[in-house]
Amino acid sequence: MGMKLKDSLTIIGGGLAGCEAAWQAVNFGIRVVLYEMRPKIMTPAHKTGKLSELVCSNSLRSDLIDKPAGLLKEEMRRLDSLIIRCADQAALPGGGALTVDREKFAQLVTDAIESHPLIEVVREAVTEIPQEETVIIATGPLTHDALTEKIRQLIGSDFLYFYDAVSPIVDAETIEYDKCFWGSRYRDEPAYLNCPMTEDEYRKFWEALIAAEQHEPHEFEKAIFFEGCLPVEEMAKRGYLTLAYGPLRPTGLIDPKTGQRPFAVVQLRPENAEMTMFNLVGFQTTLKWSEQQRVFRLIPGLENAEFLRYGYIHKNTYINSPIALHPTYQFKGRSDLFFAGQLTGVEGYIESAASGLVAGINAARLILGESPLQFPPETAIGALARYITTADPKHFAPMNINFGLLSQLDRKVKPKELRHRLMVARALEVLEDFIARYKLRRGKGKYEGWSPR
Repeated sequence: MGMKLKDSLTIIGGGLAGCEAAWQAVNFGIRVVLYEMRPKIMTPAHKTGKLSELVCSNSLRSDLIDKPAGLLKEEMRRLDSLIIRCADQAALPGGGALTVDREKFAQLVTDAIESHPLIEVVREAVTEIPQEETVIIATGPLTHDALTEKIRQLIGSDFLYFYDAVSPIVDAETIEYDKCFWGSRYRDEPAYLNCPMTEDEYRKFWEALIAAEQHEPHEFEKAIFFEGCLPVEEMAKRGYLTLAYGPLRPTGLIDPKTGQRPFAVVQLRPENAEMTMFNLVGFQTTLKWSEQQRVFRLIPGLENAEFLRYGYIHKNTYINSPIALHPTYQFKGRSDLFFAGQLTGVEGYIESAASGLVAGINAARLILGESPLQFPPETAIGALARYITTADPKHFAPMNINFGLLSQLDRKVKPKELRHRLMVARALEVLEDFIARYKLRRGKGKYEGWSPR
């Protein structure tokens, strides 16, 4: 399986995370052996053997500095990210989004990796987790079956998932709390924020839900629906009262404003300790994003809700990172084994690349005899790592970057837009100090000298 040197790093997976990890490691002078099974073994999603091929959208989302995805990209630029550098070079007109020519982008990444004197690219599948060497596993949601089985054996079958059944998450600040109340069905504790419905409100919601347009998944994304996690629209289609007797049942809940039990109740669960995000319990769905926004805003209290994550169901192999990983992306059971990319429970192109960036830096530092780094939670990169390793393991699901993940400001700031801009300014300042303190390689930012006001 190629060279095995004590000072070398083995990376399994030539996607966004694996390529970014390789790039960061060679910046430390570390030799890298990068394994990619394509084109020898193809997946149902990929069309070429190029590294970092984008299999879905060609958009890397917002490139505006006051947006979460824009902040994450800027942090990565300042850490000399290969993925963002190539995306900038392959950019197409996309308004405020970073949209790329996917073929040019993949070719730029492939050329940079394959031409680097410290990187050896081996085109074969890895079916065992290498021992006695530092390893990053970044094989993505379509990991080879044999390697998936080895990961399952390593981590345990209860902590490896093969598809997502994810409910939407809304911004806590956009909920109309005067229409809701706190409480639990079976315990006298304020564990859930409850959105009560009259029968008329429930009927309008049900009618909109069963008529809403659904996302048609790719063939490789199709998942078998289990009774315990049916899409909410599929449950609704079974009958008018299915939801009212299921996830929207009002059992044990009394609305303090009326003193009565509502006809139905949508429960929202806090997604983090700061309660900046709320999850719609039981609302895993295959509805198109625009339809989710339209239909779910019919729920009392969510009329003006902003969605930080939309619900979805698709095939996705990922580990239960709160149990399995440290914020350094190291496996808790073996310090020289790292995971990166969608396999860790980050969601999205740039989030995957960002996790590879951290894993690559930390693997290189470990090889050099230095301590791996935990990125500050004030930064987007650090906030992602903190989320996937501290979320509730019973409800852990993949997540895109959003401002709800970052450490909040120590004071109330309104309007929200100003608060977000101040969080961006703080993130970049903290990152600059972090880069200087640990002598990390500094890249060129797009928003040098930017001011939040």
